[in-house]
Amino acid sequence: MAIDGPKVLIVEDEPSQLELLSYNLDVEGYDVFKADTGEQGLIILEETEIDIILLDWMLPHASGLEICRQIKRGKATKNIPVIMLTARGEEEDKVRGLDTGADDYIVKPYSIKELLARVRAGLRSRDGGKGVNILSYENLSMDLTRHGVTVEDNNVHLGPLEFKLLRVLLEAPGRVFSRDQLLERVWANSLEVETRTVDVHIGRLRKQLNAACNDEYIRTVRGFGYSLDKFA
Repeated sequence: MAIDGPKVLIVEDEPSQLELLSYNLDVEGYDVFKADTGEQGLIILEETEIDIILLDWMLPHASGLEICRQIKRGKATKNIPVIMLTARGEEEDKVRGLDTGADDYIVKPYSIKELLARVRAGLRSRDGGKGVNILSYENLSMDLTRHGVTVEDNNVHLGPLEFKLLRVLLEAPGRVFSRDQLLERVWANSLEVETRTVDVHIGRLRKQLNAACNDEYIRTVRGFGYSLDKFA
C-alpha cells in the first residue's frame, strides 16, 4: 500500500473485482481502502479522509445509488468525487446514476487503463487542475498557459466562455456534465444565466471544433447534458 498516494475507497461486493481494482490502483501508487458493502464504506469515510471513491451500483442491503446520495448529502463528504461502476449501460441508467450526484460513470466490463484515466481525471477535477498546464484528449489539446487550443494540429480560436466550457470537459473526458453543473463551473452560479445559455455556447464550441477537424468531440446526452467523447 502506498503511504503518500491519493486515498481511494473501493466499494465493491464481488471479491474478484475488488481485488483486481485494489491491485492495479496499488501498483499505480494509490493508498487503497476496500469495502464490500455500502455501510462499511460509509464507516471508512467517517474515519479516513478519502480523495476519490469507486462505487459499485449493485450492492447488498443499500444500493450504490443510495450510498451515493448519502455521500453527497454529507457535509464532510459531498465534494469527494464518486465514480459509479455498473453493468447498467443504458442511457437512462447513466442519467439516473449521475442525477444521484455521481461525478462519473463507467460501464462494466471496462479496461483498467480507462478506469485509471477516469480516476486521474476525477482527482484533477477536485484539485482544480493545479499544476497542470496541458490538457488533452485524442487529437484535442489545450495549453492553459498560452490560452491556446489545437485539434488535429489546427489552431482553434475560442471565446472566453467557450474556452472555459472546453476546459471543464477536457478535465474529465467521458464524464457527462449536466447543464446545471456546467453553469456552476463556468458562470459561477450567476442568477441571471439560464440553463439554455449552456446550449448556446456548447453549440458555438461544437461549431468551432468541427470547422477545424472531421470528428465530433462533444456528445449530447439527451435530457441531461454534455460530455467530451470523440465519435465519428
